[in-house]
Amino acid sequence: MTANRIVPSAFPPARRRAQRGLSLIGLLFGGAVIALLALLVMKVLPSALEYNAIRSAITKIATEGGTSARDYQVAFDRHAAIDDITAISGKDLVIEKNAGGQTVISFEYEKRIALFGPASLVIEYRGSTQ
Repeated sequence: MTANRIVPSAFPPARRRAQRGLSLIGLLFGGAVIALLALLVMKVLPSALEYNAIRSAITKIATEGGTSARDYQVAFDRHAAIDDITAISGKDLVIEKNAGGQTVISFEYEKRIALFGPASLVIEYRGSTQ
């Protein structure tokens, strides 16, 4: 008589493996989020670069020196023409002397950036040489 033997199968029993990867909905959602962030960066970056150019210009004119507030304004307008600064002009600068006799130049302005439809972003910029 032959004994009943269990012969191991060449194929292991089917097990459910955890699936890895993104679903189509997840991929579309992630792509939409990345697209919105890219749009925001592309709209804000020119404004941030202009802000850095303004800070650089007021630092340069403060170190160059001047005799009157008008001298500083004219010097800033020259830098603005070279660096394509359109957000503010020399008239918008606040020029004061501090207790140590140093000239402090400061500015403040708002930039409204249209995003899409009725949505816009308002950024308040401030800077000073001190």
